[in-house]
Amino acid sequence: TTSRRKRSSTTSMSYAENDDDSDEEAEFEFEEEIPKKRAKRSSTSSSSPRANPKTKMETSEDEFVGDQDSDDDDFEEPLSALKNKKDKSPSNGRNGRVKSSGTKKVKEEPPVSDDDFEEAPKPKKKRSAAPAKKKETKTKAKSKAKAGAKHVKEEAKKPKTIKSLEKGDRLSAAMQAFLWWEAPPLQDGCQWTTMEHAGVAFPDEYDPHGVKMLYDGKPVTLKPCEEEVATFFAAVDPDGMHLGNKKTAPIFIKNFFNDFKAVLGRGHVIKDFKKCDFGPIRDHLNEQKMVKKAITDEERKQNKTLRQRTMFKYGFALVDGHLEKVGNYNMEPPGTFRGRGEHPKMGKLKQRVNPEQVKLNMSDGARVPFCPVPGHAWGEVSHDPKVQWLANWKENINNQDKYMQLAAQSSFKGKSDRSKYSKAARLCGNIDAIRSSYKKKLKSKNVDERQLGTAMWVIDRLALRVGGEKDTDEEADTVGCCSLRVEHLHFDPNNEGDGNLEIELEFLGKDSMLFKQTIDFGSELYTGNNGMGEQVFANFKRFCAKKTPTQEVFDTLTPTILNQHLKEVMEGLTAKVFRTYNASKTLQDELRKTEQKESWSSLSDAEKVVEYNAANREVAILCNHQKTVSKAQETSLGAISDKIKTLKDQRKELKDTLKKVKSGKTKGIPKKKSALELDEDVKKSLAKAKKMKDEAKTNEEKIEATKADEAAKQKRRDVQKEKFKQMHLWAGDKVPTEESVRKRIETWNAKIAKMELDLKHKDDNKEVSLGTSKLNYMDPRISVAFCKRNEIPIEKIFSKTMRDKFNWSMAVPPDWEFNFDKGNEESL
Repeated sequence: TTSRRKRSSTTSMSYAENDDDSDEEAEFEFEEEIPKKRAKRSSTSSSSPRANPKTKMETSEDEFVGDQDSDDDDFEEPLSALKNKKDKSPSNGRNGRVKSSGTKKVKEEPPVSDDDFEEAPKPKKKRSAAPAKKKETKTKAKSKAKAGAKHVKEEAKKPKTIKSLEKGDRLSAAMQAFLWWEAPPLQDGCQWTTMEHAGVAFPDEYDPHGVKMLYDGKPVTLKPCEEEVATFFAAVDPDGMHLGNKKTAPIFIKNFFNDFKAVLGRGHVIKDFKKCDFGPIRDHLNEQKMVKKAITDEERKQNKTLRQRTMFKYGFALVDGHLEKVGNYNMEPPGTFRGRGEHPKMGKLKQRVNPEQVKLNMSDGARVPFCPVPGHAWGEVSHDPKVQWLANWKENINNQDKYMQLAAQSSFKGKSDRSKYSKAARLCGNIDAIRSSYKKKLKSKNVDERQLGTAMWVIDRLALRVGGEKDTDEEADTVGCCSLRVEHLHFDPNNEGDGNLEIELEFLGKDSMLFKQTIDFGSELYTGNNGMGEQVFANFKRFCAKKTPTQEVFDTLTPTILNQHLKEVMEGLTAKVFRTYNASKTLQDELRKTEQKESWSSLSDAEKVVEYNAANREVAILCNHQKTVSKAQETSLGAISDKIKTLKDQRKELKDTLKKVKSGKTKGIPKKKSALELDEDVKKSLAKAKKMKDEAKTNEEKIEATKADEAAKQKRRDVQKEKFKQMHLWAGDKVPTEESVRKRIETWNAKIAKMELDLKHKDDNKEVSLGTSKLNYMDPRISVAFCKRNEIPIEKIFSKTMRDKFNWSMAVPPDWEFNFDKGNEESL
């Protein structure tokens, strides 16, 4: 009771912040098995029942959290029962054992006589060597069985305990225990009642390295603040996407050098970027990377401990009495602004954010956290329960507000997600009326109405964003529906002549991702069921006529007018709701089509997941969710292709082996070479590299240790490749049988089929971002219901992060559907 009071009275953040070993006393450990004697008494004491009996499954809360007060007394028998047993005389049981609850059991041995010894049997003649060997084997087997049984018996006597959880796992379990969708609703407009957190973690101050850059071939001494900016530029990959791109490199260099000169001040010797050489600093940074790779296991463990200490202090918030994970609790460090695409401000200097620029938000009366930067203080503390953010500041590049918020798996984000998907589901009941309305506008004589109807058609059928006017000097030239220009539309891109109803749309969408699709407005997809694709094509022709390439297609339509019209059509309707609706509906329809195929029931789980990914890919293409193919992806695809080629060569060799075995000509069958020497060499190389890391003191020694480690790992990869090349062969002088060769050919057929399927899946999705659709646009309940219907583990579809984010969707039944009724139920 005392420990419960202590826990219930603790409302501060000390639970997450405390990093000492005191929390280890509260491990989830308890004995699962009660001693047999005590359990037997508890089950047979019906004549004298306990006051407060507890079964093994009814363990109290105090026992579960590991309180030091033992509950063993709850299992003791009443005194009356003990007294009755004490009065009874002990009775001799089997083998003369004396039953006693308080004394050690002793087995009385009877006196030994000559009659107890039998005459030894005469030895039997051994018939052959084989039976004797068999008898010896049986004897050994019996002795092993007895030893194993004895070991099992000893293990059974040991008390079983639940595996000890680390602090992060315990906190995660505590957060998952809160089911926000079952909690009572808050007041209208309020996001929380009480909220407490530890503020923001700031990066360390710059530590000068003293390496000088060159200007006009001569070393230049820089102040720490100047050296820091020079190091920012040296850290950018000269062959990367910013400096390695002919279009973006001039923008990046120009912006950086302007800010660099501002830091240097007037009269500094550095005046021309072409004379600057950041090579010495870049070489120093590369050496530091090599040094960091040479850290020992102990140093790696210390670094992890430091990261966890920061996470436990800043990574959790107490919201309405329950624990929530904080998302971006680390303040972004200073550096060069990268941007996406051809951002006009890439290369500019991101300044260090000080605590005075940060505004905290927490409940009134909560303890304001100490400022972690000595000599500084928080800029402001507010108490606004109508907003979700925990901290707020402005960044200097675009002068925009930045926020520290709860993580994606928090209740705040969960409520927002469920509301978004339910709103999109309600659109199912209104979509027919909305489409009927904008189709009438497509033929309106009023230009404004006709442009509004065409824009609505584009947002609905092509899933484009609304778009808006942008200052291209401040932001990248990204485009949406309302900001389409004539230059973005290419009529009849393949020059097929009259009657062609194709338009190629090409522009930069959100995050500067290229949207390039050829739309055939005359196809069944856009004309079937009165889709009016031909009318939309005619409208585009009309809107683009007599306009220059830089003029807007929808010159009478603005995002404000379009958004206002969407709200009038349905409460809360936006272009994003349309995208969410189309993404979810497309996924559900594609999955239903696939599940109705005759061959569906015969597919394996892996093949069903491939079909799910194919449906997911259709959604990603619809929403233009693309990604850049990385070098690592290209390398991985190339490695898989090489493995498939090797497997096919091995299968061909196995078929030749089968022919030789059939004909009896087994002399030419290749044998597997032993790789023991190679394995031993690799082990020695890895051990040597580890020893060099452990003994390295200077940076030079650490660099050499890193090189030795990389060489040893490359040697291990080479040995693995060599083993892979001959894994289809048989070792030793043993000649394979026809049956074993056939089985191996079947195994190789399965390996090739699986690897080809994996390659196709990865190649199809290398430029498509499936994760964006899963995280933001496809209702997760569709995927959960699909997995339940087909008995596919949810882990095959959703990652750990996604399962935590969409924990509210895991309880839906297998027949759940994305429709108006489900969306209306959630809103109620």
